[in-house]
Amino acid sequence: MSDHLRAERAGAVLRLTLARPEKKNALTRDMYAALADALTSAAGDDDVRAVVLAGEGGAFTGGNDLADFLMDPPTGTDSPVFAFLRAVSTFPKPLVAAVEGAAVGIGTTVLLHCDLVYVAPSARFRMPFVDLGLVPEAASSLLLPATVGAARASEWLLLGEAFGADDALAAGLVNEVVDDPLARATERAEALAAKPPEAMRLSKALLRRPLAAAVQATMEEEGALFVERLASPEAQAAFAAFFSRR
Repeated sequence: MSDHLRAERAGAVLRLTLARPEKKNALTRDMYAALADALTSAAGDDDVRAVVLAGEGGAFTGGNDLADFLMDPPTGTDSPVFAFLRAVSTFPKPLVAAVEGAAVGIGTTVLLHCDLVYVAPSARFRMPFVDLGLVPEAASSLLLPATVGAARASEWLLLGEAFGADDALAAGLVNEVVDDPLARATERAEALAAKPPEAMRLSKALLRRPLAAAVQATMEEEGALFVERLASPEAQAAFAAFFSRR
């Protein structure tokens, strides 16, 4: 595990907590690698029947740590971020998210790969890819319109403006707005973990099957464009502006 990813198991439920609260749990390369490893390990562990994904300190994640990201940007499919996306998009067991506070970039798009999502009233979502000179990732260009509709997906992905828990619920991005999303997510994960595991695995696969191949193809296309855009003058200017504002 990374120093900033905490893995704790209680019974058949594994909780993965992003633990970098001083940076709103912004994701580094090491954190992506640790997440990919943890999900891959959990997928093959018969004692783990469900996973809860959460963040520490009042935030889910502020997205990529841009300084870390730019020090060693992804250049191919073996990069930690793409390893994580493959692991989360193909995870065969129930994956439940508990979200409060900031859920930026991957913090929003990863929810499209979760089976159940519970959020606090404080949750704030944003996908600022275009603002950074980039393109969507995690197959969000496919899954977001399939989940919330083309009009709302265009608004959220192209304008990149923040939206709150009630809008996410109304659009069908999340299951429920609750005061304690971690407790609710844990309760639901325990209920899922108590069910027959092979029936659960097959049922999840059937639910995901109609878009499964398209998800992987879209992630490959998005990933290639994302890598290309990182080196573009537009993205370089956007990053420079971001750091100057900080």
